[in-house]
Amino acid sequence: MPGLLQTASYAYALLREGLPRASEAEVQNKVRQRMDRQELWRGASPPDLSVVVCESVIRRRVGSEDTMRKQLSALLNFAEKRTSLLQVLPLDAGTHSLMDGSLSILGMPGEGMIAYTEGVRSGSIIDEPTEVRALARSYDVLSASALSRERSARMIKCQLEAS
Repeated sequence: MPGLLQTASYAYALLREGLPRASEAEVQNKVRQRMDRQELWRGASPPDLSVVVCESVIRRRVGSEDTMRKQLSALLNFAEKRTSLLQVLPLDAGTHSLMDGSLSILGMPGEGMIAYTEGVRSGSIIDEPTEVRALARSYDVLSASALSRERSARMIKCQLEAS
């Protein structure tokens, strides 16, 4: 689940598990930082954001059942925004070139595009145009393999109802 779409309780469950030696204050601070980064999408004119999440992300319980219900509801709310596109990549879609981490592609008016790739413990900013275009193409292929926004929303709703 991308950090920009996580609820506080979902982020807490992930961070608490992922940082077993961190103090409670450190985990709470990281959750607060993650929630602060989401402010940009809560404004009157949020940027466009397209996200593809793996089906496993909506099926795997993180935290309590209540945490997952709230997270799935938050995903549906995100999907309803006109500036958002949320797609689910089904488990049977097979192998793809972005399986080993997450990818963010940022387009800035007059600046071109940059990419940010992230693994479990590291991240990289990529600004070389040829590499960014190759990553953008990989994202386009991934998006084409994912469910439509309507089918994605139905899958999330079904999982929400089952939880």
